[in-house]
Amino acid sequence: MKQIEKVTVVGTGIIGASWTCLFLAHGIDVAATDIREGAEGELNAAVERLWSTLPDAVQAKGRRGKLCFSSDLETACVGTHFVQENAIERVDAKIDLMRRIDAATPADVVIASSSSAISVSDMQSACVNPERIVLGHPFNPPHLVPLVELSGGERTAEIALASAEALYARLGKVTIRLRKEVYGHVANRLQAAIFREAIHLLESGVASAEDIDRAVTEGPGARWALMGPLQTYRLAGGDKGMAGFWDMFAPMQEKLWAELGTPRPDAGLQERVTAAVEQSYAGRPVHAIVEERDRRLRQILAVKAGAV
Repeated sequence: MKQIEKVTVVGTGIIGASWTCLFLAHGIDVAATDIREGAEGELNAAVERLWSTLPDAVQAKGRRGKLCFSSDLETACVGTHFVQENAIERVDAKIDLMRRIDAATPADVVIASSSSAISVSDMQSACVNPERIVLGHPFNPPHLVPLVELSGGERTAEIALASAEALYARLGKVTIRLRKEVYGHVANRLQAAIFREAIHLLESGVASAEDIDRAVTEGPGARWALMGPLQTYRLAGGDKGMAGFWDMFAPMQEKLWAELGTPRPDAGLQERVTAAVEQSYAGRPVHAIVEERDRRLRQILAVKAGAV
């Protein structure tokens, strides 16, 4: 594994800008690239905005990497030690982009994708050196949320996964390894299941959008910051653990699973849900909520770090 001192960030939208901020904060130089008009100015502004929201321990490191920008992908890949790709979430475009990055970088440079759902096997299918293509899927915003889902494809080498894992650990990230590829990976599938049931409850008139959100943030969400659903239910079983949970709650779970909704996100449903959500949160601009979210995330992460 080579010492990574320069990273190329491909795609500088919300995720790419957050990654860029985190790399820079750990003293890593970043060559960023994006084909969108005005992307360079947007990235510089985003990094400055996000910088103050970095955890105190990260800001205290005191060494900031250098940031350069090029609209040309090949130029941005010159001399890089690692690539973090965050571009369009479309299979055909992703395959072609990975092919280009593969051609523009030495064979020992790991290429990681932030893709939310596309498989590594698909992404590496047109690469000459497919063994170095990995999934490095963060959770938004990457400069704060620790999780990175790490996975390989059919032709990914273990050394590429280990190298990516080492870099993410250096950034303070917590990685999970997928043992097999699945659409949407792990965290997004869990999120999707909750989102689907939230929409079912909303469409069924059970509660308002705001109250459905509150049911999570003031209830299980507080526990989920400390433990996942499996451990949560294990504790619900008392001293008998998971076996005790099934003894007490298996019939209830069977009934709940049978009654969970399966709404389809067609145009009509999207319109109704959008109207309900925007009505519930009217008067609260997205940028203001993002700032509040990041501030509170810092506090939660600081508390968790202290608890450990």
